[in-house]
Parts: sequence; structure tokens; C-alpha cells
Amino acid sequence: MREGAPLARGLALIFDMDGVLIDSNPLHRAAWAAYNRRFGLETTEAMQQSMYGKRNDEIVRNFFGDLPEEEVMARGAAKEKLYREMIAGKVESILVPGLLTFLEMYRAAPMAVATNAEPENVAFILDGGGLRKYFRAVLDGQQVQHAKPDPEIYLRAAQELAVAPDNCIVFEDSHSGIQAARAAGMRVIGLCTTHGYLPGTDCNVDNFMNGDLSTWLAAQTCTA
Repeated sequence: MREGAPLARGLALIFDMDGVLIDSNPLHRAAWAAYNRRFGLETTEAMQQSMYGKRNDEIVRNFFGDLPEEEVMARGAAKEKLYREMIAGKVESILVPGLLTFLEMYRAAPMAVATNAEPENVAFILDGGGLRKYFRAVLDGQQVQHAKPDPEIYLRAAQELAVAPDNCIVFEDSHSGIQAARAAGMRVIGLCTTHGYLPGTDCNVDNFMNGDLSTWLAAQTCTA
């Protein structure tokens, strides 16, 4: 352990964004429902469940079928603009409980954000929530060819942090994100903000105030 730091030297922390840094999924649900109504499409619960952990191009095609690439991108961008309008001025109030204290406590460790979200949303959340200063690397869904559940974004984050994948600890709230982190060979903490218990994780917590989280992290060691 480094003096004054609660994480073993050589470990890194990588965070998904929606449902991990910010409890935003209820607002994403509302934004999709409002946006889809512009096209006369009522958003079912099954549709809402299907969008968790997905990149916008996948969601748009799932909701609207086979569209030209330009239209897919335009609809995704329009929905996200609506979402940002809905959360304007509210970012700090919907951060996952305990997040800021946690980031401050572990700020000496290499930390990154790796999310399927669009770059405009990432900037909006990191800047609006005062979070950007904690992260040495920030990767969004447009910076990789293959979105989660493909491990590409997590492997890129590890590379940018100069930490081996098996020494990276990922915080995820979605099944596809957990699959991506596991495929990258990383350890995974499940945040139960979107679903209940998340299988395939090493540790499940409800938020960053959970005492089990610091206990689990303190027990982690760096592999050679």
C-alpha cells in the first residue's frame, strides 16, 4: 500500500459513466420515451431494458429498424440533446451517492472513464459534475470501433493508463459492460443502480458509500 493511499501500487480504476458516476438512467428512459413519441412510437418497458449499456447506434436501430447511417447518428444526437436539456443544472444532484468522496480518496491512483456514451454527454457530465480533474484518460463510444460488450474500450483505457488489464478494476452497472470488462481480463465491481445483483462481478455495492467497497479494494493486490 502507498502511504496515505487505500489502493495497492500498480492498480488502476476504470469507470463506466451512466449508472456508475451519475444515476442518469431514469432520465435517459424519460428522454427516449419523449423522443420516440415524436415518431409516434410508444416506448415499452422491454425497449427501455434493451437500451442499458448499449451505444446509441445500436439503440436507434433496435427502436427504428434499418436506417441510413446518417439518420441513425442524427436521431441519436437529437435524443442526447433532449437528455442534456433535461438534466441541465442537475448534474451534481444526481451523482451516485458517495462518488466525490470516493474519487478524492483514491485520486492518487490512475483512473479513467470508459463509456459507450456520446462525447457531448461525457463532456457535459464530467464538466457539470466537477469530475474531469480525477481522470487521466477519458474514452467515449465514438473513440472505438466496437462498443461494449466488446472489450476494446477497456483495453484502450488500460493502455492509456499504462496499466496491465489484470491490474485494472472496473466499475459497471450493466450486463454488457460487465461482459466487456471480463473479456478484457479485468476485475469488476457491480454498481446496483440499474439492476439488482449483477452476476459475473467480484463485488456488488449499491453506491460508493458502501463499506464493503473499501474493504474489498484494500484486499486487492497487484499481479507481477
